[in-house]
Amino acid sequence: MTTALAYDPFNLQHTFPRHPEHSGRLEGTWKLLEADGILDSLLRVESKPAPIDAITAVHMPFYVEQLEAMAAQGGGKVDPDTYVVAASWQAALLAAGGLLSVTDAVLTGETQNGFALVRPPGHHARPHTGMGFCLFGNVAIAARHAQKSHGVKRVLIVDFDVHHGNGTQEMFWDDPSVLVFNTHQFPYYPGSGALDETGAGLGEGYTVNIPLPPGVGDGGYLAAFRQVLAPVARRFQPDLILLSAGYDAHWMDPLANEQLSVAGYGVLVEELMGLADELCGGRLVATLEGGYNLDVLPHCVLTTLRALHRDPAGVSDPFGPAPGSETDISALLAAIKRLHRL
Repeated sequence: MTTALAYDPFNLQHTFPRHPEHSGRLEGTWKLLEADGILDSLLRVESKPAPIDAITAVHMPFYVEQLEAMAAQGGGKVDPDTYVVAASWQAALLAAGGLLSVTDAVLTGETQNGFALVRPPGHHARPHTGMGFCLFGNVAIAARHAQKSHGVKRVLIVDFDVHHGNGTQEMFWDDPSVLVFNTHQFPYYPGSGALDETGAGLGEGYTVNIPLPPGVGDGGYLAAFRQVLAPVARRFQPDLILLSAGYDAHWMDPLANEQLSVAGYGVLVEELMGLADELCGGRLVATLEGGYNLDVLPHCVLTTLRALHRDPAGVSDPFGPAPGSETDISALLAAIKRLHRL
């Protein structure tokens, strides 16, 4: 199997001292990928700047213009958590564009799946503003691009970042052609993603939230995928699966309190591959979101790439399972299944 990978070192120039979302996230990851040798077996695709019309398919033009102007003036902040530097405009275009390049490679049959190793991340970016370290909604841009440029009818977006992908949810809130599935710690930043947030109008039922208490580990996440995501996906019958791959639910991550392991992430990716094989010809595209432990993140990305590429080397997990016991979520999953008639 061929797996596509997009990476552009220019994205390192979008960085801010002592901010959790800084260039070291990619630097350490790329170093491990080079040392491992997996890059030699992947299909490298070019990160081209995303076209403005692809961005304004999900973002309001005035926000796109404001972001470009802010970067041109040397930078600033779009919210208290989200910085802009002079390089941020180009980096944001390349982050979205790198994911578009991987999506194109998959949808033209050049490769079966792929990963966009990009930043700034995207899933908190709202139609009218950036938020939560995110400037453009990369995965939302890719979903619309797949529909407009490749004739894709239905897109399933899966987001296993520990923070709720509120921006992605907002962009497709009333749209039955894009199903958004989120697992996230709750209540937690950004405060959205409650059980009863299920979409509106024609999109009612096409937003599925799994608001998890702290301490949910590999078993709970896998149960959520098997008991909720799998039947939802089979009912929806997607033509493409997009993954917002945030690795901050790892038990060592400093920004949250879940208990996933690197191996647990690998299993979730394999579950998604199985659904993609069953439902949409294996078409699965992942893009980096969160993950802020600089030791853990590289191994999560490497493990994901090995899973996508079906590399026999398997999981790269020097940290092992989380200590202690997992929080039981069986009652929560039962409630979600009732709500969504599964």
